[in-house]
Amino acid sequence: MDSKKFGLKADIFKVIVDILNTKHTVLHSLEEIDLTLLGTRKKIEVFSGVTEKKYYISIFFIRQKSRFLKKNASEIVDLEKRLEKLKNHVFKNKLLVISSPLCSKASFFLKEEGWSVVEAKDDTL
Repeated sequence: MDSKKFGLKADIFKVIVDILNTKHTVLHSLEEIDLTLLGTRKKIEVFSGVTEKKYYISIFFIRQKSRFLKKNASEIVDLEKRLEKLKNHVFKNKLLVISSPLCSKASFFLKEEGWSVVEAKDDTL
């Protein structure tokens, strides 16, 4: 896969490919979502893609130093619901990549909502 083909930053593209390779998932297409379309000014990066098995996947990148709390998790779930309305389809796979420690309540909440959470090191993001 080539990051220029998808129009993504090379470092983020590499992280996405590495994470999805560990899950044995290959992307057919991937696009970055403009956050103004979702009505937010948060410092996150959101991607929407399609796997080779024709499943829709949403990927959220969050770079922060403070602990990721349940309040943050509910905001991410809300953004994902707005993304579903924007794209007019439901995402089968939802992936959250964060660089900060994850609160146990937030982790439980996200798992209930069907999210996969990957805690990445700061040097990989």
